[in-house]
This record gives sequence, C-alpha cells and structure tokens, in this order.
Amino acid sequence: MPGTNLIVSSAGGPPVSRPVPSANHDKAIVFLLDWLETQPAFASVKAVGHRIVHGMRHLEPELVTGKLLGELRRATAYDPDHLPREIGLMEAIRKRYRKLPQIACFDTTFHRKMPCIAKLLPIPRRYAAKGVERYGFHGLSYSYLMEELARLDPAAAKGRVILAHLGSGASLAAVRDGKSMDTSMGFTPASGLVMSTRTGDLDPGLVYFLARTERMSASRFQRMVNHESGLLGVSGLSSDVRDLLARERSDAKAAEAMELFCYQVKKWIGSFAAALGGVDTLVFAAGIGENAPVIRERICNGLGFLGIQLDRRRNAKNAPLISRDGGGVKVRVIRTDEELMIARSVMRALGIT
Repeated sequence: MPGTNLIVSSAGGPPVSRPVPSANHDKAIVFLLDWLETQPAFASVKAVGHRIVHGMRHLEPELVTGKLLGELRRATAYDPDHLPREIGLMEAIRKRYRKLPQIACFDTTFHRKMPCIAKLLPIPRRYAAKGVERYGFHGLSYSYLMEELARLDPAAAKGRVILAHLGSGASLAAVRDGKSMDTSMGFTPASGLVMSTRTGDLDPGLVYFLARTERMSASRFQRMVNHESGLLGVSGLSSDVRDLLARERSDAKAAEAMELFCYQVKKWIGSFAAALGGVDTLVFAAGIGENAPVIRERICNGLGFLGIQLDRRRNAKNAPLISRDGGGVKVRVIRTDEELMIARSVMRALGIT
C-alpha cells in the first residue's frame, strides 16, 4: 500500500521511520528481512515468534512445521483477513533461515478451555464438527494481563475478573480463577463489541437483506463488516477515537459513535458480571483503554450497582488503580504487551531461560 512505513523503536532513541517501497505484502516481507539482516543484533536472534490470530483448537504455542503450515492453509477460510499474511511471513522466514526455529503463538489459546456452553453456536450441530464455534481472540493480550494482575494482586487474579481490551480491535473477557469463562468475540474477530472499522454483533438477517436489495456478495459483505463499519461507519468521519472525541461537540454523528461504543462496552461488562456471578476486578487495556480517561469514565458511569466506582482524579491521570478506595470492585489500567507475551511464549516453548 502506498505510504507504508517501517517504524522502528529502540531504547534510548526516537522511533526511526523508513518508507517501504513495496506494492504488496510479499515484497514488504522481503524488504523487512533485508533490513533486519543489516542490523548488528540480528546475528544474536535465536528464534522467531509469531502472533497467529486464529489457532483453531491449539492449546499451546507450537513449533512451526510443514504440518502446522498445511493445517493453517486449510483454515484460511476461518480468518481470511489475517491467516494468509501470517502464513506468508512464516513461509518466507522458513525458506530463508532454515535452521531458525519459529513459534506460532495463537490468540485463541487463552479461550480454549471456556465452558462448552460459551463456545456453542445455535446453528445445526453438523457445523460444530467442522470447527464452527465461538473461539474468542486477543488471547495474547489477556494472557499478559492476567500474568501482570497476578504479579500486582495474586488474590485478585484468582477472583472474578473482567478484562477490557479496547483498541482498534476491541473485546472483553470474563475470567474466573485465571480461566476464560466467556468473551465478546466469537467465531471471527468481527463479532462482539463495535470496533474502529468492524461492526461487532449484527442481525444475521442483514446478509440476506443486503444480498436481495443491493446484490451484495459474500466477499463484499465481508469487506463492509471488517473495514467500512464500526466507529468509521457510524460517524462517517474517522475510525480513531481521538478524532471523534475532538469532533463530538460539533458533530452529532461523531458524538453518537462514541456513545454507541461506551454503551456497548457497558452492556458487555454487565453481562459478564452476570456470567461470573459478580465482579471483583475490572481491567482496562490497549490503546483506548489505557489512554482515554473520558471513555473509561463514561463506561463506568452508572455501574455503581455492581460496585464499580471511579476516582476521577486517579482516572484523569491514567493511574494504575483508578477505583475509589473501599469500593467493591478494583478498577485497574494495565498497559498490555502482546510482544512481550510472544517472547515469553517462545522462550517457554523452546526451554530458553
């Protein structure tokens, strides 16, 4: 895509941006690997970790093999937006650096032990045998958040926790005793909460309606749902919360998009509190969750009946703990780190200490 840049951040220096002179993903991979080889630190690389959005029923990070790549190729229909490109990168590295181990870290793994009832889709049973079920995503982020929560407050990590990963892609997870009990995303990352450009949950009858009234194909519907909807579609302005907050006083559609986002997050928190039988800890994370006090305040406003009450001063400062002292629910802001979680997973998988 024109205008694509490789941005590299390093400790002790400002980010460096380089234009990527590539017309497609495959050429961009070559550009990236060529650049990496010029870096002095590249000689010390022992392994490569990959975030794989859709891991089907894999329970742990796994070594990338021909067998695994074949399985992922057959599963591309489950995640056509992510899997083909992820596979392309793994294949390119495998071809170029044959002795360099690669580890696939699956975003779905965190949710694999959800109760069966939380995975079940109300469609004919024969589809379940084909792997059509609720998977859930953002698992690497949730794994990191639970490890960090266990470090900060071990007792809380064993309690009833709602994790809100609110970024360009957004979802929530209900966790009890460290295990995922439910999550807002389902069979694909397009479901659940309204997101920057994704719809979240939709009436499935809309597929038939648009096919009849606009002759919309399945691929066209897929593009609309994933890339033209959400906050962008509702506002008609931007998919970026920062832009919409800046415009909401003067633009009714921008204000409505923000109201819809906060309203839906609030509903998911309420539903997960019901699923867990209450809530002890609420964690906000990712770009919006970590950096938008006004969004957190709007989401939590009115949830006092659950024991969720914010300290406005702490919230305004993005403090690690933003709930009032003595409140029933601890509300935390934890900066997620999916890259660190991948690195940890690679080291564990390969026995590196």
